[in-house]
Parts: sequence; C-alpha cells; structure tokens
Amino acid sequence: MSGTMVIVIPGVISVLALLSAFLFNRSVVRKAQGTDRMKELQGYIRSGAFTFMISEAKVMLITMAVIGIILWVLFYWQVAIAFWIGALLSLAAGFIGMNAATHANARTANAAQKSFKDALNVAFSGGSVMGLSVAGLALVGLVVVILIFKKWFAPGSEFLAITSDNLLGVSVIRGALIVSAYSMGASLVALFDRVGGGIYTKAADMAADMVGKVEMGIPEDDPRNPATIADNVGDNVGDVGGLGADLLESFVGAIISVMVMVMYIYIGKDNLPGLIAKLGQAVSLESVEHYWWVLGAPLMIVGGGIIASLLAILFIRFSRRQEGMQSVLMNGTRLAAVLTAVTTFVIIWISPLSFRVAIQVVIGLLAGVGIGFASEYFTSASFKPTKELAKMNQSGPAVGVTEGMALGMASTFLPVIIIAAASIISFQLGGLVGVAFTALGMLSFVAMTVAVDTYGPIADNAGGIASMAELDPSVRERTDKLDSIGNTTAAIGKGFAIGSAAFAALGLIAAYMWSAAGSAAEVVLPQLPIVGSIVSPDGSVIEMGAFVIAGLMLGAMVPYVFSALLIRGVSRTADILVQEVRRQFKDMPGIMKGEETPDYNRCITITAHGGLNKMFLPAMIAVVTPIVFGLLFGRYALGGFLIGALLSAIQLAIYCANSGGAMDNAKKFIEEGNFGGKNSEAHNAAVTGDTVGDPLKDTVGPSLDILIKLMSVIALVFASLFPLYPIFL
Repeated sequence: MSGTMVIVIPGVISVLALLSAFLFNRSVVRKAQGTDRMKELQGYIRSGAFTFMISEAKVMLITMAVIGIILWVLFYWQVAIAFWIGALLSLAAGFIGMNAATHANARTANAAQKSFKDALNVAFSGGSVMGLSVAGLALVGLVVVILIFKKWFAPGSEFLAITSDNLLGVSVIRGALIVSAYSMGASLVALFDRVGGGIYTKAADMAADMVGKVEMGIPEDDPRNPATIADNVGDNVGDVGGLGADLLESFVGAIISVMVMVMYIYIGKDNLPGLIAKLGQAVSLESVEHYWWVLGAPLMIVGGGIIASLLAILFIRFSRRQEGMQSVLMNGTRLAAVLTAVTTFVIIWISPLSFRVAIQVVIGLLAGVGIGFASEYFTSASFKPTKELAKMNQSGPAVGVTEGMALGMASTFLPVIIIAAASIISFQLGGLVGVAFTALGMLSFVAMTVAVDTYGPIADNAGGIASMAELDPSVRERTDKLDSIGNTTAAIGKGFAIGSAAFAALGLIAAYMWSAAGSAAEVVLPQLPIVGSIVSPDGSVIEMGAFVIAGLMLGAMVPYVFSALLIRGVSRTADILVQEVRRQFKDMPGIMKGEETPDYNRCITITAHGGLNKMFLPAMIAVVTPIVFGLLFGRYALGGFLIGALLSAIQLAIYCANSGGAMDNAKKFIEEGNFGGKNSEAHNAAVTGDTVGDPLKDTVGPSLDILIKLMSVIALVFASLFPLYPIFL
C-alpha cells in the first residue's frame, strides 16, 4: 500500500463519519417537538446557548489570530495555518454538538410521553451526532494538514530534516511542528470552551438549586425558578459544547504524539536501533513504504476505531430491549472496544509493524474499559459506595459532603493503578512509542465514548423541558431515569478522558524531550536527571537534579491554582446569580403564584458575563507557565515541571469527577423514594452535596485533562526556544 493511501483511507473514513453524523442529525430533526410550550422552551434554551457560544467564539478568534501570527513570525506560515485549522475544527465540534443537543432536547421529552425506549433513542441519536462529528472533524483535519504540507513529511527529502531557517534560528523538524501546532489550536479552544462553559453551567446550576430547591422548596426545573433556563442552557454550553472540543483535542493529541516521535526516530534512526526494532523486526525506515506505514499507523488505527464505533452506535440505536438500557449502553461501549481491537490487529497484519503495536493499543483499550468500570462503580447508584453516600445524607449536609469527598479520594486508587500498570507494560513492549500507542488505543473509539457521554446532558435538558411544560409526571420519571443513566455514562466518559489525557501527555512529554534536538546525532533516548548532572555543549558538567525536582514541585502546584480559579469563577458568578434570583422572588411575588413570568434573560446574561470574564486567566496560565518556566529554568527543568503537573492533575481530576458524580447520583437515588424521598432531610442535604460536587465534576475535572495536554503540547511547539540549563547559571 502506498504512502498516500495510508493517509487517504483514514480521510475517507472520517468523511463517512461526518456523513453518518449528518444522517443522525436529520433523523432527530424529523421527530416531533411536542406542544407549543415545549417549542417555546426549546427556543429559549437554544437561543441562550448560541448567544453564549458566539460571544465566547469572538474572544477565542481574537486570541487565535494573535497566537497564529506569532507562530507565523517566529517559525513558519505553515505552522500558523495548521494552528488555525485545529482551532477552527475544535470550535466547529462544539457548535455541531450543541446544535444537535438543542434540537434533541424537546424531541426527547416528547418521545418520553410515548415510552422510555423512544426517548433514549432520540437522546442517543443526538449524542451520536456529537461523537461522530468529533472523530470525523479531528481526523479529516489532520489528514488535510498532512496532504497540504506533504513534502514536509516525506522521507528521503531535504524537507524532512532538522533545520533552523526561521526567525529565531532554532532547530526544528517542520513537519513535527506543523502537526503539533494543529494539536495546540484544538487544545486551546477546548480549554476556553471547557472553562467558560463550565463556569456558566455550574454557576446557573448552583443558583437554581440553592434558591429554588432549598430556600423556596420548588421542584427542579420548575418554570417559576428564574435561573432554570440558564441552568438548561448551561448543560449545552458546558457539558456538550465543551465536551466536544475537549475530546477532539484529546483524540488529536494522542495521534500526533505518535507521529512526532516517528519523525524524530526517522531523523535519529542510526542512534535508535533498539527502539525501531520494537516497532517490528521487518521495519526499515530507509524504506519509503515502511516509513509511511509507521507514520500513518495511528491514522489507520483510529480510522478502524471510527468504523467500530459506528457499528456499536447502530447496535444501541436498533436494540429492541425496553429495560436495562444502562447495560445496553455499556455493552455498546464494550463492543466498540472489541471491534477496535479486531480492526487494529487486521491493520497491523497487513502492515510491516510488529503485533507488539497491536498489543499496546489493546492495553489502552483494556485500561480505558477498566477506568470506566472504576468510575461506574464509584458513581452509579447501582453500587455500594453511592448507596452508602445517600444513606449518610440522613445525618445532614456536612456529613454527606465529607463522605462524598472521601469517596472521591478513595476512587483514585484503582484508576491510578491501571494507568501505572499499563504504562509499565506498554513501555516494556515498545518504549516511549509504546506508551503513545497505548494512549491512542484508549481514544481510538472516541466516537462511541462521546456519543454515550453527550446523551446525558440531552436527557437532563429533556427533563427540564418536561417539568417546565407541565407534562404528565410519568414523563419526568422517564427523563430522570435517562438522566441518572447519563450521569453514570458521563462519569465513565470522564474516566476515559482522564486516563487518555495521562497517556497522551506522557507521549507529548516524551516527544518534547526530543524536539529540542539540534541535529540527528542528538536524537537519542531522552533522559531526565532527577538526581544527576548533564554535560553542556562546552563540556562543563551542570548539576540539574535540584532544578528538575523544583520543576516537579512547581508543576504539581499549577493544577491546584488553576482549579482554585475555576471554582472561584463558579462561586463568584453563582453569588451574583443567587442574589438576582432572590431579588426576583422578593420583588415579583406573583412568580410563586404563577401570575408573573420570571426574567429568564437577566439570569442568562449574568451567567454568560461571568463565564466569559473568568475564562481568560485560567487559559493563559496553561499557555504562559510552560513558556516562562522553560525560558528561565531550561528544558530539563521544564520536563520535571510537566511531569509534576501531570501527576498532580491525574489525582485531582479523578477525585473531582467521581466525588461530584457520586454526590449527584446519591441525590437522585434519594429522589427515587429512598431514605425519605424528595423534600426530606436527607434530600435537602443531598441537594447541598450535589451543589458542592457540580463544579468539581463538570468544571474542574474536565478542564484539568486539557490543562496537562495543552501545557505539554505548548512545550513541544516552543521546545527549541528553551536553553539547555537555567539562564542564571
């Protein structure tokens, strides 16, 4: 198979994914929206979501334009173009997903009037639009970038080489810089989307719950609650728009970490015979065909994952089961993993690569399923931890929140063991490239993961519309059941995202350690001297251990400061919104009697303003800190900084995702009639716990995944700028 075909075939598959997304979206739009009141409510939510996303996009486009120009001036115009393509496709993923979700919400509520299964089909079809769009856009964009700039990836030419013909005179492989910039564009947009959307959605959710449920004693999504529309808008801008951009950049990061390493291995092939042998005894990077196979293998593997995901989506969509739908969703995810493993072995069989590579991908698949199971165990009301948490809420909110925090901390044990074990095994099988292939395996069926994850916010919105449109209580019961399943699938999706982020960041950090090489002779297995020294170009010995250890400690601190800014952004915005909701209830007494309509738009404006104003500083921390630290302390200390941030962020992200998910599902378990049911002491305590957990699971946890990858890819792009050792030595 020619080099061009190895790149073109994944491009064709990505177009198939986008076509399938279009067909799923059309099937959703053809469903009935329901009553005039349901159409009106859908219009409010859709308008609010698009208004926020467009305002957010304007801020991002200005930022992207400035950064792109800087990349053009410092490096090459091709790097800027790739950055802009990655950013625009990441932006498009958010808009496509939100468009599908805001079409599906009322239609899901309307379908729930007929049956639970019909409602699930509509919600899952909406989620499938997002999943297939994320995978399709990410892959087609990367294929287009490689085909446009193909000469910079072609072996045996003057273009695939370490050169320094740029403004700063630093040494780079232009092809590696191009795909890294594509990933950087996707990551930066994802962080803006996650942070801005996360602050919006959780500020609205907190205000709606604390004033509406706790103070006024009205049900969730009651139309008398002034913040309820803002809350439902938030589900789309944070949990759908942010999610799409988030997993798109994870997907891209996993692919390009392999590709960048392959290009550096090609340049330093004479120094790395052992590493090349692990790719396959038959592999010879002197062969043009073999080189393209190794470079294009990650594209082919994720292409197979898209086909597997599409088949698994169809399995769920056309399942005839009427009950036990959570197991159907889980079986669909497992089916996608199994089919991806099969397609991977087929691809490796027809390639010159060793079956070791397929095993590394399968390790990633198994690790993803294992982390997903751990997330399900700790967050689902079907298992002991969440049931015990619900029981503890009988003693009050302080006990419930404390138990929820402990549950989240304990939940880090199994996922971290899985990540550590998978890292060791994959490294033994394939070295640093093996770790990168394992990350690729975990994300190879991202279309399925996103489809299952996005279904949850659509079901949540459907429940809100059912309540506000005053449909039969049985409709709300069905949508609540959908939502509960969605909370668990979302927690599983977050587990996948966290695990894949860890592996992808490891791959990016490994690629970073190579990316400052000034010649082929310098492309050797990278080392990070935690205790030891390096030899400078002039032959002097420099003790670097202390600086690397300092980098580890400072890097570990960054996720906490970053998280503090996010939580503060949520709490400050929620504080303003709580005061506004209280004011409306006080000044407009007719609201509670149903005689006056709350000012929904005022609440939407407050949350949008808070989200937009408070998203910039956390995003800039991710961009600026690795550059400043690298310039001051050098590339080795920055390696320590990135690893410290990775280790800290993994634990914190798992804790936040699972503690928040468990507290949410404990509340829903009580609402099903357990421990006193709705409006009981246990329920009021659980509402408080859910409110505390919301910004953890939906703002902090997902944003940390992007933080560690964005810092790693920025270090990768700018690596050649950093000195070998601290500038003050």
